[in-house]
Amino acid sequence: MASEFQVVTAPYVNVTISTSSQSGGFLERRFDKGITVAELKAKLELLTAGKSDSMKLEIYNKEDKLVCILQPNTAVLGSFPVDDGMRLHVIDKFELRHEIEDTSKVEKFSLSEEEYAKRQDTLKAYLEKNKLGKYNEEEMKAIEEQKKKDEAEERAAGEAIIAGSRCEVRVIGQPTRRGTVMYSGTVEFKSGWWIGVKYDEPLGKNNGTVQGKTYFVCPPKYGGFVKPINVFVGDFPEELDELDEM
Repeated sequence: MASEFQVVTAPYVNVTISTSSQSGGFLERRFDKGITVAELKAKLELLTAGKSDSMKLEIYNKEDKLVCILQPNTAVLGSFPVDDGMRLHVIDKFELRHEIEDTSKVEKFSLSEEEYAKRQDTLKAYLEKNKLGKYNEEEMKAIEEQKKKDEAEERAAGEAIIAGSRCEVRVIGQPTRRGTVMYSGTVEFKSGWWIGVKYDEPLGKNNGTVQGKTYFVCPPKYGGFVKPINVFVGDFPEELDELDEM
């Protein structure tokens, strides 16, 4: 019987970024789910040349359907149904940026960190005054405690998955794969707890070695590393490689 584990939410999310004035390709960025919408808008100011106080943020899924609107500014990103691969769309007034064709003629405005800290009309000053985001000690403490709890739950789930067990790997948006658990533990190439699997068919990405370190041994393209939440242990018969049937 397959083991049952509590769902563990990753602390970061990878999204593509588009804007209402965009004509080229999308940007790809990784954001901490613990930041507030206000902090996210501040980061997007640098990426899109929009204004945090006027921009509107929408989330679209992989089928390009609107999932939600990120509001209010005090909400944390992780409170919305945002998953890896979704699109973060920035709506704002970008007319000024397009009216200026030769930016070399524009006088650049810059502030030192000390000068910026003294200003009272910045997003940083607003967040500090209203104790929002990282300036809210209680909120940040709660986020940190939740992060530690998530990490502990992920570790417990990983430790329950024993090397040598038959398993199915189920990842949203990908076909179900069967294989054998070869490794359970931390890795050097990413944070958190990971399960190394030798697949029954060449549907993996490696041979058990990543960035020069060997975690287990299997033929090329038969190995892969997945999160414990995606691994279901059970009495799954081995799937024959189509090449073995010829």
